Amino acid sequence: MKKSFLWLVCVVAIAFASTAFATNHCPRGTLDARYCDENSDLVADTPTDSSQWLNPDTLIFAYTPVEDPAVYKEVWSDFLVHMEKVTGKKVLFFPVQSNAAQIEAMRSGRLHVAGFNTGSNPLAVNCAGFQPFTIMASLDGNFGYEMEILTYPGSGIMKVEDIKGKELAFTSPTSNSGFKAPSAILKGDFGMIPDRDFKAVFSGKHDNSILGVANKDYQAASIANSVLSRMISRGVVKADQVISIYKSQTFPTTGFGTVYNLTPDLQSSIREAFFSFEWEGSSLQKEFEKSNEGQFLKMNYKDFWDVIRKIDSANGVSYACK
Repeated sequence: MKKSFLWLVCVVAIAFASTAFATNHCPRGTLDARYCDENSDLVADTPTDSSQWLNPDTLIFAYTPVEDPAVYKEVWSDFLVHMEKVTGKKVLFFPVQSNAAQIEAMRSGRLHVAGFNTGSNPLAVNCAGFQPFTIMASLDGNFGYEMEILTYPGSGIMKVEDIKGKELAFTSPTSNSGFKAPSAILKGDFGMIPDRDFKAVFSGKHDNSILGVANKDYQAASIANSVLSRMISRGVVKADQVISIYKSQTFPTTGFGTVYNLTPDLQSSIREAFFSFEWEGSSLQKEFEKSNEGQFLKMNYKDFWDVIRKIDSANGVSYACK
């Protein structure tokens, strides 16, 4: 665990190294020094000084890199056309390859609207000025996903304890279901620590981990079951290629929002785009109905991500940005 945590801090330091903006002394909690949090909602306030606002001619949108970015450019196409109509801006899809790259892009002002995965939300909020305000939910208002630990038939792994002495694939250190949650659960509930009780490897993304188990490249892997559901529905893997040996509590899924310093009017119109989007018959519905999602639900970071911050705390993770 100590080795993995130090690696995470190193990645964050490399990705986010920059000169902090000069700010007045203000309440900020765990936020980076360039941000303020006067209303104690745990996210960066929009600057009161209009000279610090961004009003780009082209909005850049990125979806968390959980699967093939080329697939998701088409998935989001109808929604981005709708956002263009509502905001009056051109909107481009940015196919990010890693969580660190996505956060760095927003911190540097090159990314304006995004969906960050569950585990990356705290880093994006604290280091990049991300203001999440919505998540996907089912039509009846349910939302979230579970972390599952998968293996394949004939692996010799029947229960979590059987992973001892074997290999477990994580996705990336910033992923909740791909690293943070399983690390806390394995340590707290099973007394199992990476590199002592099992060999930990990193696949980079959930689809890599799922395909790795299905193809018997990994003996076991921790994944988000919403990703697994979509991959099975698309025929990328077959349900009988994998076996689940553990299922967690439900966690919030990808959080969508904007960078903190867009003009207030632009922030408002982007929010309107999310909540006025018609899912029926859209490319978004075609993909996300596979994981029972069909609307954007209003949410706030302080309440919805409380369990994730607690998992980070249990893992000894801090949100240092430099």
